[in-house]
Amino acid sequence: MEPAVAIEGVQKRYGETVALAGLDLELAVGEIFTLIGPNGAGKTTLVRTLTGTVQPDAGRVSIGGAIPGAIDRERLGVLPQAFSPPGRLTGREIVAYYAGLYDDPLPVDDVLAAVGMAEDADRWYDHLSGGQQRRICVGTALVNDPDVLVLDEPTTGIDPAGAQQLWTLLRELGDGGTTILMTTHDMTEAGAISDRVGILADGSLVATGTPAALIGDYGGASRLVVDLRGDPSDHLPAEFPWDSHYEDGSLHVTDLPAERISAVLAELDDRGIEYTSVAWTEPTLRDVFLAVADWEDEQRRPTRSTVPEAS
Repeated sequence: MEPAVAIEGVQKRYGETVALAGLDLELAVGEIFTLIGPNGAGKTTLVRTLTGTVQPDAGRVSIGGAIPGAIDRERLGVLPQAFSPPGRLTGREIVAYYAGLYDDPLPVDDVLAAVGMAEDADRWYDHLSGGQQRRICVGTALVNDPDVLVLDEPTTGIDPAGAQQLWTLLRELGDGGTTILMTTHDMTEAGAISDRVGILADGSLVATGTPAALIGDYGGASRLVVDLRGDPSDHLPAEFPWDSHYEDGSLHVTDLPAERISAVLAELDDRGIEYTSVAWTEPTLRDVFLAVADWEDEQRRPTRSTVPEAS
């Protein structure tokens, strides 16, 4: 089957700055793909290249087999990072205006309900909160019922409950066959809705994979931190049964499965070592993001090979 989106060897420079450095990527029909990476990594340039507002210096982009400038506008929905509709229109009027640009749009009321704006749709745009404004903007990108949806930081400014509602909506769209490419700095968002995540750094897609696969490869180890009471030096053995170290009055045990926490605490109890608190954390996409930000040179980066899909 032909990919919904194909990006082949795309390069883009702004003077001496390399925004995209020979990027290759394919998205399947119905796939939700999220780009993460530091500011300036090239995410917005890639979005603009996909939507035809930026022309690459080299390489090729196609959406459903058509170049961005030639694709039927009914098939593509776009939400840029910066989008400012007229403030003296209501949310309903804004979505209705964009609906009027297409031959067969979705019902405006249905779109407003889907983005959680049914009750406040008749307020002026500049009287809405920042999160409500962003929901209206998302609605304008959905109103043509596109085959491919490109979203640049779609939930910026939206409260957690509203973001959760939009995640559910995007997952439903993906399940229904809409292909979604989005950017975000919200690692919870990327992990919650993405089929695959791509790590973009200095214009290069350095790794892709499921959220679980990326976390496993680049997120680091789980960690148990036990805050000890008093000076444990008289009780702690020179060798502890787990990979651990002592730091600022706390015992740090790394790469520990959750089911082994009780064994560590039992060991401390057996030795009469008192503790005041226990915290166990697993690595997340946030740790992956921080690793990306720390890849300052080619020797410290992973290769661009695709991370295997999680089974």
